[in-house]
Amino acid sequence: MRHRVIVCTTCRAKGEAAPRGAALAASLRDRFAADPQLQDFAIETHECMSACATPNAVSFRATGKAVYLFGGVDPVTDHEDIAAFALLYAAAPDGWIEDARPAGRLRFCLIGRVPA
Repeated sequence: MRHRVIVCTTCRAKGEAAPRGAALAASLRDRFAADPQLQDFAIETHECMSACATPNAVSFRATGKAVYLFGGVDPVTDHEDIAAFALLYAAAPDGWIEDARPAGRLRFCLIGRVPA
């Protein structure tokens, strides 16, 4: 199964001169490629995921699994929490995660979870 992490490339927090999604995606590609448990994930970018009120947006999806959308992700400090959530997501057969505490701050950034 191929898992996908999709990072918004147009999100911009108040006061930011430029979007930081592309840089976040690049650093996640490096982080995930270095971890054998995360190499099944494709890190992709997309212009606007309509989470403009809570930049930066990141989503997780895979065929037959619930879809997650997060907003307010910090592109500098949340890499490890994103990786921790990815491990939880990969381990959940239907993508439904009941206890996201291992994902640290990211669990408080959840905007929505949509069943498969």
